[in-house]
Amino acid sequence: MGNQKLSLLFVFVLLGNIVFAQYPRGTVVFDHLYSASLENPGGENPTRRVTVYLPPGYAESEQRYPVIYYLHGFTWNDSLMVVSDHFDKLLDKAIDLGNIKPVIVVMPDQYTLYRGSWYTNSSFTGKWADFTGIDLVNFIDKKYRTIPEWESRGIAGHSMGGQGAIRVGMLFSDVFSSVYALSPATLGIVKDIGIKSPAYRRVQQIQTREELITGWGEFYPNLIVAMGRAYSPNPNKPPYYADLPFRYEKDSLIVENGVLELWNRNSVIGMVDDHVEDLRKLRALKLDWGRNEDFPHIPLSCKILSQKLENLGIEHYAEEYIGTHSNKLWTNDGRALNEMLPFFDTYLKFE
Repeated sequence: MGNQKLSLLFVFVLLGNIVFAQYPRGTVVFDHLYSASLENPGGENPTRRVTVYLPPGYAESEQRYPVIYYLHGFTWNDSLMVVSDHFDKLLDKAIDLGNIKPVIVVMPDQYTLYRGSWYTNSSFTGKWADFTGIDLVNFIDKKYRTIPEWESRGIAGHSMGGQGAIRVGMLFSDVFSSVYALSPATLGIVKDIGIKSPAYRRVQQIQTREELITGWGEFYPNLIVAMGRAYSPNPNKPPYYADLPFRYEKDSLIVENGVLELWNRNSVIGMVDDHVEDLRKLRALKLDWGRNEDFPHIPLSCKILSQKLENLGIEHYAEEYIGTHSNKLWTNDGRALNEMLPFFDTYLKFE
């Protein structure tokens, strides 16, 4: 009986390997790029790692490919997109199934000292939007066999990266033709990152970076400090060198109206009015979010953004699905495989 079990186990393992190996495999390259745009007084490294997925057959062909620039979320980085999320294996599967034709995917590392750049040009932490929309694109087009045209570049991301995709798509509508935002975070200063958030009181009680960035216990204070360093940096205000829109004096809430106005202008919703024509240039724009989202501001701000775009006559797709912040991303029934990649297959120009 024991030998039979071992034999069955061997068969299952063999079958599992056969199933796993049935998709032709792409290649993952870990590259590095120095960017003058990221020279900064805030201590961030201007040389960034870039993870590049090259589709099956890339090395054997002379074919050129469209590119999807994928932006990771807060606390995440490019290497975790491969090691933890297995995005490369999902791409292998999507290409083999025909969900998308062979494509290059570029994932830049924008993990910072406070765990996220917000893909924003900051006078203190560096010009992360310019790095993404100019320096990174030029680097990739020179080094890899891309189709170096607007119609063949898309940008996407999840959470912080979702708002980054819309932000960079607006700022560089002549570079990227299509945008897909998965559960985009902080599109507006509402709900759990708005005036009633306890994080603004808590951040005044924390005095070291190490307390903020260790684990998940201080996630919200960490998030708003990172936003402050991006949106409203103040090099004369240690320890975080940022102004925040809300603060407390004992039990009294003080609204810093000038800072709040700056945050609102820097938010994606606030940027729309200055980028209406840029948004109209896009071939396609889509955002989605989970009905059971972990972060309450995301469904509300997605709906506010979508309504604003609709009122301005900007064509786009907006969809709520049954899911949380991350449980329907990388699964077989998830958004990346079944929605995001087919979206780019439809709207990107292939050779």
